[in-house]
Amino acid sequence: MNTLLKRSSAALGLLGLALTGCQPDLDAPQADKGTADFSNYVAVGNSLTAGYQSGGLFNEGIQNSYPNILSKQFAKAGGGAFVQPLFADNQKDGSGYLNFQGFTATGSPILLSPGQNGNTRTYQLAYTGQTLISGERQLAAYAGAQPNNLGIPGISVLSSVAALTGGLAPYGLLNPYLNRLLPAAERPTVDYLTYIGRATPSFFTCWLGSNDVLTYATAGGVASPSNPFSGLTDTTRFGQGYRTIVRTITKNGTVKGVIANIPSVTDVPYFTAVPVATAIASIKGNTALPNAAQASLYIRTGAGAVREATANDLLTLTASSVIGTATPGVPLPVGVGYSATQANPLPSQYVLDADELAAVRTRTTELNKIIDKTARQYNVPLFDVNAFFSTVAKDGFAINGTANSTSFISGNLFSLDGIHLSSRGYAVIANEYIRVINEKYKSSIPFANPDEYQAVLFP
Repeated sequence: MNTLLKRSSAALGLLGLALTGCQPDLDAPQADKGTADFSNYVAVGNSLTAGYQSGGLFNEGIQNSYPNILSKQFAKAGGGAFVQPLFADNQKDGSGYLNFQGFTATGSPILLSPGQNGNTRTYQLAYTGQTLISGERQLAAYAGAQPNNLGIPGISVLSSVAALTGGLAPYGLLNPYLNRLLPAAERPTVDYLTYIGRATPSFFTCWLGSNDVLTYATAGGVASPSNPFSGLTDTTRFGQGYRTIVRTITKNGTVKGVIANIPSVTDVPYFTAVPVATAIASIKGNTALPNAAQASLYIRTGAGAVREATANDLLTLTASSVIGTATPGVPLPVGVGYSATQANPLPSQYVLDADELAAVRTRTTELNKIIDKTARQYNVPLFDVNAFFSTVAKDGFAINGTANSTSFISGNLFSLDGIHLSSRGYAVIANEYIRVINEKYKSSIPFANPDEYQAVLFP
């Protein structure tokens, strides 16, 4: 993915702005486990649990995952070893990740994927050369001990439970990240629910459900024919699956832990870094465009209609590299999305239109109600990550004078893909988990220092 985005002076100004903080005082009392037992901590979840960042899963990201950061803090209160499913040293870059190579002359960041023309980074990747039936490239199998970090990029509640998928192929044959953790003989038969059921935690965290709305949202509300889990998961199957997952990891309610809910898509840079108003202003200010003052940005909605984009639509991060480009077979000199004749609109997969956004918001609320009810049913505290990111998106916060926000690149918390967190962002999330744990279990787990973890590094 080659994403070029304008950096505004206001956004970059956040780098030096001290905002009111919501992070804890780092001078913590002596560690105490309270009523919890951290001797065998297990983390269940998706890419955000695995440590995925900047478009890939790799050893440095895994080591800076929030579960690994939590395990280091738990170790100060009797926590045991925490096994991470790392790639081999000579394949340390795993699936690869975006390389930030600087800025264009107009101030747009240059982000290049492994193998993309012009990428100067040398990667040590872990691909086998084989392809899964989903079309995804297979990753080298993990050969270590049973991991404590069970995060699987791409996993959803729906895809976790084979019984809910209507006879579809087990996810181990579709998802390269689950595929690499399962022995070859188990990939056709073992689902994620079975996999996590083998763990014997004394304490757990569970952050699942985001992909039950996010996969649909990041594709601009366009479900992929090759991905049977790319729509909005219905509430009935989500509830059945989520309750089964929590029942499994809590061993029928006997294991303590924390559950996190689903953040809003409107609070992540992938949907906020390219505002419609900014795109339209850029078009109208393009001196090379005939009748620029009358031009605007036109989109194709999920329903197939072509209309002018409005503030109620969200452009995806990837839209920035498509708007204004030529379309083969369309003899218009003004580029994708520019055409006042509406003959060359921005395709639907690059915009979450107002109707699609409303559907995502509604489903997020519905699924979060199920998560909240399940947490109460199993007497497990809820980390309301939805409310947390809503506050951060609105106000930002400072840690030791360093500003943090949800802004793309300059905000410190999110990585280069605009969806997943940076190492510093994962440390911030670890602290929010600790806050919930300390309150519920009367423990005094010390907070991590987020400033010890990297944000986006400028070239």
